[in-house]
Amino acid sequence: MAIQLETERLIMREMCEADAPGMFELNSDNEVIWYTGDKSFENIEQTKQFINKYDQYSKFKMGRLNTFLKSTGEYIGWCGLKYLVSSNKVDLGYRFNKRHWGNGYATEASIASLNYGFKVLHLNEIIATAMKPNTASINVMKKLGMSYSHDENCGAKPGVVYKITKTEWK
Repeated sequence: MAIQLETERLIMREMCEADAPGMFELNSDNEVIWYTGDKSFENIEQTKQFINKYDQYSKFKMGRLNTFLKSTGEYIGWCGLKYLVSSNKVDLGYRFNKRHWGNGYATEASIASLNYGFKVLHLNEIIATAMKPNTASINVMKKLGMSYSHDENCGAKPGVVYKITKTEWK
């Protein structure tokens, strides 16, 4: 069964090849990518390869979900949970096109993701990481009720980790 979440304004679903142009555009914006430490996709074909190799859904019943406006169907970015094998943690992440920053989409999509993680997957704790200068992302974490845990690099830059437990989310 494919993962699909809905909020008042958003539809969030598993990524597919048809999403490659939107994902390529998102990851081509230097300001968006600067806050992640990720590299841009070189072209749409590389984006499709990423989509086809993405195994979080099948392995862990979670993953980054491409996010669309309900009103228009426009691709605006992604949000969702990711299992981090190296640390045995589940990470909440979000990335949206710059033209959609400041509209509350990250908070709205994150609430849906946290509900899915705690109520469907029965997780006990979810973390989120951001670069220290990314105050907008850190503010989203705080709005969600997440609390500061510790400093940890995000990409190759100084970052912070916030967390929330199932008990705190209720």
